[in-house]
Amino acid sequence: MRTKLKKQLWYLLSLNTALAVLLTTCGGVPTASPIARILPSAATLTPGPALDPRSSSPPSESAWREEFGISECALVSTGRNPYFILEPGFQLVLEGGNVRLAITVLYETRQVNGVLTRVVEEKEWSSGQVIEVARNFFAICEKTKDVFYFGEEVDMYQGGKLVSHTGAWLAGENGARAGLIMPGQPKVGLKYYQEIAPGVAMDRAEIISLDDTLLIPAGTFSQCLRAQEGTALNPLEREFKVYAPGIGLVQDANLLLTQYGFAP
Repeated sequence: MRTKLKKQLWYLLSLNTALAVLLTTCGGVPTASPIARILPSAATLTPGPALDPRSSSPPSESAWREEFGISECALVSTGRNPYFILEPGFQLVLEGGNVRLAITVLYETRQVNGVLTRVVEEKEWSSGQVIEVARNFFAICEKTKDVFYFGEEVDMYQGGKLVSHTGAWLAGENGARAGLIMPGQPKVGLKYYQEIAPGVAMDRAEIISLDDTLLIPAGTFSQCLRAQEGTALNPLEREFKVYAPGIGLVQDANLLLTQYGFAP
């Protein structure tokens, strides 16, 4: 997953796009064709009833779920829930300023901690240069449709050269355990760990709303899930992501969805 430190850099690179995000009223249905390229411009968000995210105080640690009954699940490497598609060939492309992020569900699996997971690649460019390639490992519970996150391999680049593997972790190694990346039945107020790798990756999310409407270059999307995400490694650093039903991630901070669908 994208790290907070890099997001701060991307925010500076994409400040003009971020300033164009306005709160206003909109409605409608998705209008973009699958994998139809549209240049990013502004996002218009109509928030639904939500928790107030403006408090500067970090939430109580005891409120965050880190046990998900994974051992009781029949886990599979292919499937979907309303806000997360784990099917080979599905791709999302988000852009903002000089940054481009492509998220692709690969025709590839990997055993992680005894579980057959699906590999999802996140590839990120800044000003045309690759800055990160991450291979994320997910599995979905057949019964609940919860999608679990079993770790990632990370390659960080600078000037075209591999410089680090910052943020890499795998469930079952060094005390790390699988987290919940997207619940099958999300509810407002639900707080959960997405990554559980002490000292390395402790991302977590709180669901703020389930009926936002988002107008972006890829279309107008209703009944969106808005989550406030951050990390236990720095509780005061928090930001928003928005997920559209039947598609998945449509806004990641200042990055907006421009393409989506099954790649040919």
